[in-house]
Amino acid sequence: MKEAAITPVFRHTRTPIRDDEGYLDLQEYGALGEGRSVALSAADGSIDWWCVPNLDSPPLFDRLLDPDDGGFFAIAPVGEFTAERAYRAESNVLETVFSAPSGRAVLVESLNSGTAGRLPWCELARRIEGLEGEVDFKIELRFGRRAGLVSPYIHKIGPRSVFHAGAVLGLFLHSEGIRIDRSDDCGVEAKFTVGAGAWELAAIVAGEDEPLVAPSIDQISERLDISDQEWRTWASRIAYDGPRRHLLMRNALALKLLLYSPSGAIAAAATSSLPERVGGTKNWDYRYAWVRDAGYTIKAFLAIGAEAEAKAAFTWLLKQLGEVGPAVCYSLSGGPAPADRRIDVPGYRRSQPVVTGNRATEQLQHGIYGDIFETASRFVACGNILDAKTARTLSDLADICADTWMQKDAGIWELPEAQHYTMSKVSCWQALARAVELADEGQLPTTCRDRWGRERDRIARWIDENCWSEEVGAYTFYPGTTRLDASLALAVRFRFDGQERLARTIAAIDRELAAGPLHYRYSGADQEEGCFLACSFWMVEAKAILGQRQAAESAFDELVRILSVGDGVYPEMMDPQSGEYLGNIPQGLTHLAAVHAIMTLEEVERA
Repeated sequence: MKEAAITPVFRHTRTPIRDDEGYLDLQEYGALGEGRSVALSAADGSIDWWCVPNLDSPPLFDRLLDPDDGGFFAIAPVGEFTAERAYRAESNVLETVFSAPSGRAVLVESLNSGTAGRLPWCELARRIEGLEGEVDFKIELRFGRRAGLVSPYIHKIGPRSVFHAGAVLGLFLHSEGIRIDRSDDCGVEAKFTVGAGAWELAAIVAGEDEPLVAPSIDQISERLDISDQEWRTWASRIAYDGPRRHLLMRNALALKLLLYSPSGAIAAAATSSLPERVGGTKNWDYRYAWVRDAGYTIKAFLAIGAEAEAKAAFTWLLKQLGEVGPAVCYSLSGGPAPADRRIDVPGYRRSQPVVTGNRATEQLQHGIYGDIFETASRFVACGNILDAKTARTLSDLADICADTWMQKDAGIWELPEAQHYTMSKVSCWQALARAVELADEGQLPTTCRDRWGRERDRIARWIDENCWSEEVGAYTFYPGTTRLDASLALAVRFRFDGQERLARTIAAIDRELAAGPLHYRYSGADQEEGCFLACSFWMVEAKAILGQRQAAESAFDELVRILSVGDGVYPEMMDPQSGEYLGNIPQGLTHLAAVHAIMTLEEVERA
């Protein structure tokens, strides 16, 4: 089997520097999680984002969006230092090696789980181990005020000092060598020194309107190592042993962080309001479950042999479709995602607005039909069976798709202007094509099978007659325009077209929308945002399927190279000039697009 041209290296040394306002580049953040919440840990030792107790709860730490008043939990050497960081192999336990003039120490951190899975409370563990010499450390803990909606305070209960931030209550726990200089309603300040072979630990245990467990430091430390082992055990079951396993596992582990285990929902991302261009207004809350992202992620989990996660996510998605009906996105606990509203904080690098909720919940997007049926098709292709209730739900959706595909919609990019977007029509064709196949396999009732087939063919003819431009040499964004849409790379995976026109479309996308190895989403997007990373991975996949193997491999290796500025946690977008990460992070769509690209490259290499 061919060796990967590039071995991805996520460990590199840097001096993380905040700007004058206290912001840090997004590529300086790694992600921690345990299946319920996600924390962002900066290379300078500060946790700047953590929503407690759930991924979509209001944040306890939010310095990422509010450097002046936002909450954070920082552990860093006193004085100058450099940081070298990486995840432990096949684990979501993160290590940061601090090098100071007097010595070296490593910060090992995790959102802990136990041998029986996710804990019934949130446990953020941070252990500092001495490697060489001695290093003096400082701790600073500040609780977030949720944009002025809560005023945190400390309440003494027996020997414990319990902090409260609205309905959230918690404990700051630490080993004996950590000396507290200040502990009050505003937070905690502390110091300690760690020498070679010694360790200290600081942790937060928290919950919301529930009794609070107060574990010992030794128990928390032990669970940190248990968490590491549990991640490795999960990774060991992944059915992939190709030359790109290290990279595939890093992406799979990032996707696993976004699977909300209480329900099985898959969050699109772990953050809110990180801008698609610094200073721009395209700032969204992605802490909800999109049908598109869920469908692609389920397929990725199935492809790597993570059947339990795929089944849980598919069951959750079908339940929402049955109870709520087809929608663009849902809340993680179920039901419609809330409408967006503004939050009065400065935003990342003063980018406004800062929001919670998402307006996409009220949009019409035909793409959801293709996503749902492609997911069902992949689920069945792995040897699984659809139950009668699921079959009825899918049949009803196929009928709705067949009836409504001629309506204008917001498209895959959730645009405010409704159009006959080409990719939306392709998605409707995809849905009915998969519905026919499922009916032929006995997975769906055949009552409307012939009707679905006729409507599928009508859609294909309509696309070829209205969306192809010989002048441009491509399928265009929508009829009557010369603009292009990079998401049409997905049509290759969906098996649309005889591929000759799609090959020309891929070439046109490279000509107009590429910026080096990166791609903008559609014509004109370069004026509004950075390059959309998933599009570039979709282009890799399309080229590989179309037989352009060398071009696909070269493009993939270059993508891996430029993304290695971070720690293996990918954002939504990237500035092609500066290399700055943009948009919410970790972004599930980017990670799963990378997984699909890896798997497709291997399939092509094996053929």
